[in-house]
Amino acid sequence: MNPLIIGTRGSPLAMAQTTLIRALLERAHPGLPVEVRIIKTSGDMFGDISLVKAGGKGLFTKEIEDQLLAGTIHIAVHSLKDLPTALPECLCIGATPTREDPRDVFIAKHAATVKDLPVGAHIGTSSLRRRAQLMARRPDLQVEEVRGNVGTRLRKLTEGDNLDALILAAAGLKRLGLYDARWPFLDITEMIPAVGQGIIAIEARADDDTTLERLAAINDTDTMACGEAERAFLHAAGGGCQLPYAGHATVNGDQLRLIAAKFTPDGSSIRKTELTGPKTDALKLGEEAAQRISE
Repeated sequence: MNPLIIGTRGSPLAMAQTTLIRALLERAHPGLPVEVRIIKTSGDMFGDISLVKAGGKGLFTKEIEDQLLAGTIHIAVHSLKDLPTALPECLCIGATPTREDPRDVFIAKHAATVKDLPVGAHIGTSSLRRRAQLMARRPDLQVEEVRGNVGTRLRKLTEGDNLDALILAAAGLKRLGLYDARWPFLDITEMIPAVGQGIIAIEARADDDTTLERLAAINDTDTMACGEAERAFLHAAGGGCQLPYAGHATVNGDQLRLIAAKFTPDGSSIRKTELTGPKTDALKLGEEAAQRISE
């Protein structure tokens, strides 16, 4: 049997996610050999430069998608929130396993919550979405851009003197085994997650029926519907990493609920909407949310 080849970035989080997907595939298809190929992307070469300045989300996917299109790999593993809403022609999201915790986590040296931070405290994040929502609640805070992988960001807090707190995604911390139970989660009502946060997307060629059939065995339909609704919202709203948009969907039975919002960068203005409808109408719900916040 020919091996199924996974393409991925080589960052610790990317490798942790790829290890998870590999295990799911091997469990679903006993005897199927699965290989991993590490691919360096443009985003890996920019280091601490802001994604906004460097050119956007596609920096973490282009080289991997090139190999997918060329047929040198069968699937690509991404964090869904890093995947542009418009995929290259002939590629598709073949599966999304069950979502990890989508919330953000507050990590501070001497404060239990954001409310407890002293006036003028320095809080680190690389996300315009987080910055806007923090400024909406605490305009006195000094929000600093902090880049690098999860471990690097944690070290900048614990070993440096420039930061009082950090906000990081729970999913990454948990997948890396770095989450500390003393760190509180931020409720989704106070910090709406990024579109796709906590979801692993497995990208494949749309005409590769054999691979798509294999992926179907590890797909979670609720997670897929949530991702579709959130990405449809972001795409229709014209958003990306350059503007503070947020969107989070949940499924209860056959109903999908979507919270979506657009912020000004300083948090002074928020347009937010919530809507519920059939899970099968995920794309339509996302598009309707975008229309509502633009009215």
